[in-house]
Amino acid sequence: MRSLDDIREEYEFLDGDERYRLLIELGRELEPMPDALKTDATLVRGCSASVWVYPVTQGAGEHLHFLADSNAAITKGIVALVLAAVQDRPAAEVAATDIADRLAPFDLKNQLSSNRTQGVPNMIALVRDHAARLAAAG
Repeated sequence: MRSLDDIREEYEFLDGDERYRLLIELGRELEPMPDALKTDATLVRGCSASVWVYPVTQGAGEHLHFLADSNAAITKGIVALVLAAVQDRPAAEVAATDIADRLAPFDLKNQLSSNRTQGVPNMIALVRDHAARLAAAG
């Protein structure tokens, strides 16, 4: 997965439709999520499209890795942006990361319709809450 900084550099040079294409491309680059993990328990609430996020702990619980998917191409790209901010980082670091602030340069609220971004805060909360539980347990 590309770093969020690398994605932002590319994103800043693009305009409207090209930005949509980049988001779709990012979504396609996500690691495949097995259908068996796409359950009610992994479904992110509040999204207009279906979004599933499943945390996988790596390295004796030190680093978080997430599998995610969506049934909508643009939404899947937004999911990829969120994951790029936290993927394979220590749980304590993820819990302390202001993910919304890291995504601010993408100006998603003004670039996309509100129904495409309404579930982003819920997804961020899910990721950070999981990381905080792991960090507290470790």
